[in-house]
Amino acid sequence: MLVFIAGGGRTGAQLAAQLLDQNHQVRLVEHRRELLVLLHHEIPTEVIYEGVATDPNVLKQAGLDKANVLVACTNDDATNLVLCYLGRTMFKVNRTVARINNPRNAWLFDKNFHVDETINQADVLSHLIQEEMSLGDMMTLLKLRRGRYSLVEEKVPAGAKAVGMALKDLGLPDQCVIAAIIRNGQITLPRGTSKLEEFDEVLAITDPEGAKKLAVLLEPPSRPTR
Repeated sequence: MLVFIAGGGRTGAQLAAQLLDQNHQVRLVEHRRELLVLLHHEIPTEVIYEGVATDPNVLKQAGLDKANVLVACTNDDATNLVLCYLGRTMFKVNRTVARINNPRNAWLFDKNFHVDETINQADVLSHLIQEEMSLGDMMTLLKLRRGRYSLVEEKVPAGAKAVGMALKDLGLPDQCVIAAIIRNGQITLPRGTSKLEEFDEVLAITDPEGAKKLAVLLEPPSRPTR
């Protein structure tokens, strides 16, 4: 599958890297010099096309006419709308996905501009709140791969089994990967030797079984019965 990404900010760069890891073809268009320098350090040079994403000539040269999916994730809503419109009407892209930066503009992102799916930051936050209310400390942040995998967050309470243990010694299944640890407001990318501390926030990508095992390791100690 060929995925065309417009916008080389953090969202576009991470999406491109993940898709490449999954053996998809990727084309990414960006015109800002400071971002282009960073992109060339993060993803292969042959994936990156320099130019203004709303220029039809740039889109043609970068191969939008061959793409299966267009992801418009620039930081400008008007640009994302124009990209989806051009992608469908001029380049016949089968599927379009657009990022909504300002929730007040959400009503514009519909079939009139040929937007198939949206990434609305306000909706994401709303879902986070709803999930937290229903699931307690463990909350589903983002459904991946049609719901089989989830990005979850759980806080490490005092006295949890995992406190002081290296990640490689937790005994988690391969389907449960610790992606990040947030400690004192700072996020770090963990290694196998990284150890969990009380009150850390743990981000993990996991299937339901892995989530259960992680929850057991991070649950507060049981109170003694009288």
